[in-house]
Amino acid sequence: MSIGTISTAVQNGRILFSDGAWGTLLQQKGLQPGECPELWCVDHPHAVQSIAQSYRDAGSDMVETDSFGGSSFKLQHYGLADRCSEINIAAAENSKVATGDNGWVIASIGPTGKMLAMGDVTEEELYESFREQAVALEQGGADAVCIETMSDIEEAVQAIQATKEHTKLEIICTFTFERTKQGDYKTMMGVDPTTMTEEIVAAGADIIGTNCGNGIARMIEIVQEMRSAHANIPILVHANAGLPQTIDGVDVFPETPADMAAQVQALIDAGANIIGGCCGTTPAHIQAMKEAAFTTRN
Repeated sequence: MSIGTISTAVQNGRILFSDGAWGTLLQQKGLQPGECPELWCVDHPHAVQSIAQSYRDAGSDMVETDSFGGSSFKLQHYGLADRCSEINIAAAENSKVATGDNGWVIASIGPTGKMLAMGDVTEEELYESFREQAVALEQGGADAVCIETMSDIEEAVQAIQATKEHTKLEIICTFTFERTKQGDYKTMMGVDPTTMTEEIVAAGADIIGTNCGNGIARMIEIVQEMRSAHANIPILVHANAGLPQTIDGVDVFPETPADMAAQVQALIDAGANIIGGCCGTTPAHIQAMKEAAFTTRN
């Protein structure tokens, strides 16, 4: 029996929980510097499946896929562009093992690294790359795509349109914002949360949001602006475990599971419907945040 769409679950009043960081967990399992993380979906499927399962065990209603850099443009750096479909199919299959029919796979699609404004790529080339990736992710069993860590409206629109026109996947799109010296928030391309909300909803996204770049405290402010721009669209937040601190040359994310859990209700009050983590977060962070949310609501 189908559990329906994520959007429907949100409309029915549910607060949902996503997963957390993947890169650090892959490193703990042996991913080496310079290796292609996405190739692990094919070469080390059980390791990838165990990460998805660890988030499900922590209470995640949905898990992402090891496909953030799975576009043909990103895979080209490793000489793997011709294996794009194979890798993305495997990425979705691995996460589907963990969710089964009782959770959602929200397949990760990250930026291509190509800049339209610089003439690195055409809109048609971006569209085709996103089409290939999205079609493969759907074939592997994904329920939705999470077009994430975006900064450029035009690139995000190509990803949304390619997915919408060639798959039946639910579409999530999140941008990464930084706080300016003036105290507002913009992407590296100068896009603010209000503009992002208006443009991405108009492009056809079912769910919008923000990920990376900020801990929950700043995400609250970003969500408030998004919610002011649109009263009804479901909003997803994948916050970092605080702002990174460099200790002995290593970036460390300082917020503990308890630290993040203490801020969850304020994030929900701001308008967030789906909560997960990004850099520095672990299954323990997800479990603590979910427990805090339901303790408060009950």
